[in-house]
Amino acid sequence: MRFGCRGLAGVVDIRQTPEQQRGAWGVGTVHHLAWRVRDDAEQLAMRDQIEMSGSRITPVIDRFWFKSVYFREPGGVLFEIATDGPGFTTDEDPSHLGESLVLPPWLEGMRGQIEGTLPALTLPSSLTGVRE
Repeated sequence: MRFGCRGLAGVVDIRQTPEQQRGAWGVGTVHHLAWRVRDDAEQLAMRDQIEMSGSRITPVIDRFWFKSVYFREPGGVLFEIATDGPGFTTDEDPSHLGESLVLPPWLEGMRGQIEGTLPALTLPSSLTGVRE
């Protein structure tokens, strides 16, 4: 089975070995591989191609900052195809990316609980404008 994209990504060949024992989770295993596509149209074209090859693939899932579809290769590794946009600047000023916890709308109701589980972080002085 061959998966590929135009541009720099190249091609990934998957060798099917149904007679082999399936891998197990542990140190050094892969959870998923993600490919990036330009837009919704390119994602849907790839989704259609994967579906026509006989693989099960998810509907498009809106992740707020991008859209994803997922499918598993024969060995069980999860593959993701994600759009470029709309991007992380959809809800944050580009000059302040990463300075605060930004959550997708569906998790805002859990902000207190999520923040309560995170360790305190100190920004490097280069980001805060303070000189050491």
